[in-house]
Amino acid sequence: MTAQETTPHKLHVAIIMDGNGRWAAARGQPRTLGHRAGIEAVRRTMEAARSLPISHLTLYSFSAENWRRPLTEIRELMGLLRFYLRSELATFHKEGVRIKVIGDRKPLPNDIVEMITHAEELTQDNKALTLTLALSYGGRQEITAAARGLAKAVESGALRADAIDEHVFQSFLYTGGMPDPDLVIRTSGEKRISNFLLWQSAYAEFVFLDVLWPDFSGEHLAAALDEFHRRERRYGDTVAKR
Repeated sequence: MTAQETTPHKLHVAIIMDGNGRWAAARGQPRTLGHRAGIEAVRRTMEAARSLPISHLTLYSFSAENWRRPLTEIRELMGLLRFYLRSELATFHKEGVRIKVIGDRKPLPNDIVEMITHAEELTQDNKALTLTLALSYGGRQEITAAARGLAKAVESGALRADAIDEHVFQSFLYTGGMPDPDLVIRTSGEKRISNFLLWQSAYAEFVFLDVLWPDFSGEHLAAALDEFHRRERRYGDTVAKR
């Protein structure tokens, strides 16, 4: 049976898209070619997600640590982001995809911040699928920012310290209001989460694939969902939950 046939509800799938550089190196090409091929993998993944039981798709697109990369590579990545937002936005809106961006926007170029704001406002009422791009994102940075926000709220008297629980804390995260990921996929064969959705992934299932991101396909996504449904999720209990 396929993942679509066995799923009782739609899922939040998060993906650590890794392997662009190695894909290019294996072909004797510059890393920029790998990033461009990675854009095509994003398109394939989006197309597949719309036909699978997925309500939220979150893509780790550019980490807070990626700002340490060579300036030429950062410029290429920002250029690809501009191209992607311009070329895909109309199609996403027509197909009912909601766009969200999480992360620290301060280091991003002003025109990209404006494009992000426009995309979020244009698609905010769409319901078919929520696509979240994690840009200039780091899990530790997110948790630190949330703690800082909570401290300011307590200091100003807007929030009592004894009122802070998991739900209140979560509302101060970039992902406030979003469901936690059910499944986190990482490509390239690496088996680590690289500072991605640290709080939110507490009870997520993880699937690590030996495929490099530019080679990722809808078949890989469907297979990962099938693997997810073969597992039992207990959340610390003795009875499996779905």
